[in-house]
Amino acid sequence: MKMKFGNQNIFIPCWTFLLAVTICCNSQSQSNKEDQVVQTKTDSKLLKFKTGVRSILEDRKGNIWFGSHQEGVCLLHNGEFQYFTTENGLSDNQVRNIYEDKKGIIWFECGKGLSIYDGQKISIYKERNYDSTKQWKLSDSDLWFKGDETAGYNKLEGNPGVYQYDKKILSYRTLPVKTKLGQENHYSISTNFVRSKNGAVWFGTYGALIGYNGSDFKIINDGSLGLNDETGHLHIRSIMEDSKGNLWIGNNGIGVLKYEGKKVVNFTDQQKLKKEDTKGNSLERVFSIGEDASGNIWFGTAESGVWRYDGNSVKNFTKKDGLDGDLIWIIYRSKTGELWFGGGPNGVYSFNGKSFDRKY
Repeated sequence: MKMKFGNQNIFIPCWTFLLAVTICCNSQSQSNKEDQVVQTKTDSKLLKFKTGVRSILEDRKGNIWFGSHQEGVCLLHNGEFQYFTTENGLSDNQVRNIYEDKKGIIWFECGKGLSIYDGQKISIYKERNYDSTKQWKLSDSDLWFKGDETAGYNKLEGNPGVYQYDKKILSYRTLPVKTKLGQENHYSISTNFVRSKNGAVWFGTYGALIGYNGSDFKIINDGSLGLNDETGHLHIRSIMEDSKGNLWIGNNGIGVLKYEGKKVVNFTDQQKLKKEDTKGNSLERVFSIGEDASGNIWFGTAESGVWRYDGNSVKNFTKKDGLDGDLIWIIYRSKTGELWFGGGPNGVYSFNGKSFDRKY
């Protein structure tokens, strides 16, 4: 296959008076405890993660999953939060991405390894196939995952690559790149995968953007962009394809790149949003990108809040606008079209048109 790139008066004997008082006191004590429980339930309306929300998924049943940076995953079901960690079946407490397959199985791409939720329990997914590392193929229902290691690759993987789940088997595919000694993490997957409107899939690694259309690979790296120590290097932390087919690439250092299919433009430079230009918040350290229902492009950063691009100008939102935290890990578009901004250290936020409100 080839594609383009949910009322009586009661008299109590005197000897029982003390018993009544005791019961009353105990009841009052129990009531106080119940009040505390109710208070806890009220508090539980917000996520308790303190290391940040790194991934979000709204599944087909209406449940919402939140993956944390270091505290496992949380399920929001019928208004109640339920938390899962390695003690409950996760392979690791860092949950970078969450996906749902065609069968309704929820997949957790963890800092180390993979786990799944089958509707009843979470378990580590251990099956792997390494017999067809170079037999690349595509279908519109494939799921793609990073390597099993937190950084780099293991002996079974042997080279930078991705795992492909084709509804039956999880197979390792080697990327068409070569690492240098000391740079084993250079081509580690650093973002969610993106399935383009033209059928191609894109993988963000720290040092390169790699696309595959069913027959050919497209590699965008320092060399193709003319980057060096003086200009700064690629350090990709997010990728997103907008409604117009443009691919946005968020970097931790050189800002946002925009790939229109033929050429790559440094959006941060173009908008003069580097620190040397703004003398304050910048659009250089970008960890998340999203598009709202109106076509506005949003960028989540480290230390510089959130930026919105309406096609003409760029506006910055920070703590004075309701945001709390120094890093926006993810911008997720819900089924209703609302954007959710997840980050660290506290919670998930939504934009009310003027400012941000804590949502979860």
